[in-house]
Amino acid sequence: MKNRKLKNSELNRINTEEYKASEKTPLIIILDNIRSLNNIGSVFRTADAFLVKKIYLCGITAKPPHKDINKTALGAQDSVEWEYAENTVDVVSKLQSEGVFVTSIEQAELAINLNDFSVNKHITYAVIFGNEVKGVQQKVVSASDAVIEIPQFGTKHSLNISVSVGVVVWDLFCKLQK
Repeated sequence: MKNRKLKNSELNRINTEEYKASEKTPLIIILDNIRSLNNIGSVFRTADAFLVKKIYLCGITAKPPHKDINKTALGAQDSVEWEYAENTVDVVSKLQSEGVFVTSIEQAELAINLNDFSVNKHITYAVIFGNEVKGVQQKVVSASDAVIEIPQFGTKHSLNISVSVGVVVWDLFCKLQK
């Protein structure tokens, strides 16, 4: 028997109102100075897929509504809660004061390999992704509770930010569901 692709109408996805009312994954995404509007839209879509609690758009990161964000978000900018903040360190401090464990996704001296990062289901985590060229600002890395590094084995030094968000959010989602 051949496998038949499902139609969108057969996927039984929730609507925007149901998404907003649903229990969220205890995970927050912080975008630190992301310049690509398509990357921002892609992050919204990934956040929607895994019921992420909230996205913080910081610094030069653009905010919805914008046609290039909408192009890749495909409506997720309307379902996922988001907030703009000029200063990423202020967001980190605010979240830490609320008991959120904040991690930068970066290559750093004391970084924990994503494979080795353990979660506690009773804690909310915030993951910070940085600028496509410069990464997460050093002052933000320094303010974080930990740094997580995505293992890589090829010749390139980094992954595209939207890919990094997908890898990290999927990994943490799976660990938080166990």
